[in-house]
Amino acid sequence: MDAEHSRRVLATLLPLFLLHFAVHAQVNNYIVGPQDVLAITLFDQQDLSGKYTVEADGTFTFPLIGRVKAGGMSLRDVEQALRTQLSDGFFKNPQVSVSVEQYRSQRIFVVGEVRTPGPYPLVGDMTLIEALARAGSTTEHAAGEALIVRSSDGSRSSGPLLPDQKNGADVIRVDVKALQSGRLSENATLRDGDTIFVPRAELVYVFGHVHNPGAYTLQSGVTVLQALSLAGGVTDRGAMSRIRIARLLEGKRTELRVKLDDIVQPGDTIIVPERYF
Repeated sequence: MDAEHSRRVLATLLPLFLLHFAVHAQVNNYIVGPQDVLAITLFDQQDLSGKYTVEADGTFTFPLIGRVKAGGMSLRDVEQALRTQLSDGFFKNPQVSVSVEQYRSQRIFVVGEVRTPGPYPLVGDMTLIEALARAGSTTEHAAGEALIVRSSDGSRSSGPLLPDQKNGADVIRVDVKALQSGRLSENATLRDGDTIFVPRAELVYVFGHVHNPGAYTLQSGVTVLQALSLAGGVTDRGAMSRIRIARLLEGKRTELRVKLDDIVQPGDTIIVPERYF
């Protein structure tokens, strides 16, 4: 019984340990940049411990040793640089820990149909699914894809880039539905300055003799029959053989006779008329 209990405890805790180490490794790989605030702890020398802001030239001032380069370096590299310089005539085998108090140099933007849009720090090898999780996930009105908008020349924007801007930005389209179902090939790695834009889903309108008339979120490839199912199906007074779609064609509202397996287009209005008898 004790062995079985131990096995179950290990099976429960092992994923947590692996997650801890993965997150820890990701943070350690963070590349320091200007305006980041570093929390530096020098064990047994607490008067030297504190918070230090990396300046525009990528350096910060540390007591005793003066300017220390940090920009473009990982946290572990900064630790080693401090350890080396403090060992040169100041302390024997100093124990130094460096972490990020405030992430300010690298960031991404998550906008559109997410619960908490805004800028977020880019930490380590952050992926799309992590960014969406930080933004509270997508809303019920979100389309089934996300757009990663990225500066094509490597420059950094002061705000989010939108896919309709004429700025030469590259746009990467990601199938969020496939990502959520486990297709990790869709889980793109993000870069500093990326904007994740989750568009609002297109709508289809279903009216007439259906159980629940109204507007419904339209996914790609939906047929007339599937759209009718979203509205609860046709009532016993509805004429299945005379269903029409009202669609804008070249700016004019046009009514079309359709079949149940025809594909619905965004903005379509499906009309189910009453049976003659």
